[in-house]
Amino acid sequence: MTPLLEARNVTKIFGGGLFSKQRAPALKDFSLAIESQSPSIIAVVGESGSGKSTMARLFLGFETPTYGEVLYRGKDLRRLSRREWDEFRKDVQAVFQDPFEVYNSFYKVDHVLQMAVDKFRLARSRREGQALIEETLRAVGLSPEATLGRYPHQLSGGQRQRIMVARALLLRPKLIIADEPVSMIDASLRATVLANLRQLKENFGISLIYITHDLTTAYQISDSIIVLYRGEVVEAGDPEQVVKRPQHAYTQLLISSIPRPDPNRRWGEEVSTPGTAKEWLAADAAPTES
Repeated sequence: MTPLLEARNVTKIFGGGLFSKQRAPALKDFSLAIESQSPSIIAVVGESGSGKSTMARLFLGFETPTYGEVLYRGKDLRRLSRREWDEFRKDVQAVFQDPFEVYNSFYKVDHVLQMAVDKFRLARSRREGQALIEETLRAVGLSPEATLGRYPHQLSGGQRQRIMVARALLLRPKLIIADEPVSMIDASLRATVLANLRQLKENFGISLIYITHDLTTAYQISDSIIVLYRGEVVEAGDPEQVVKRPQHAYTQLLISSIPRPDPNRRWGEEVSTPGTAKEWLAADAAPTES
């Protein structure tokens, strides 16, 4: 069966402009297929600059590959017709890192939801559209009475992010690409938003690409994990395998950096990095002789 969305041997290179001849690959030979009939949550994990957001922008059609191709239902994104683009935008939605940037502060939060209803003709009347918005807000754990009619600054970061999850859910997409969706939310609210994302798969059959630098939340939410380092996949597999039996030194380093409660550790005391991973990263970053 043809995947809903697929990256085939995708490489994205930036640079090489007028003032600089240096070309930096942000993503190298990346392949991933999202099936339309088997919803799953795939976590893509890596530090800043590892290629995570570049991958997301390629999947959303915001960037085009330097090499390789991104396919929607078997057709290259660069060759989609206008009608096919409309179908793509409905099937593939995004939730971004900073929910505040998505809103226009002059409008109440109702506006971002109503725009989705109007643009994609999700309701036959204003009343039907309002009922759909209220039903979707409840599905992500928000009270319409306490949410609608307010401006973005009157809501918490967690509420604003859940409204963006609701906006995506309005369209009943096949896939949501969530780029660091909880990194700017208080720790006390992260579990709630993560639970909402998990429910998208369980209750609505929506797949999720969960992009994060946090291996802990990736382990909690995902069905499989991909670890990126300098634009390359260095490890991939189910969460138990990746977290409990990591093979690559970079994955080992990510795991060793996760804080663990230790009653014998004094405040401010540093914890040493495991030698194997630390030495490997130092060697990998060192310049090589040409």
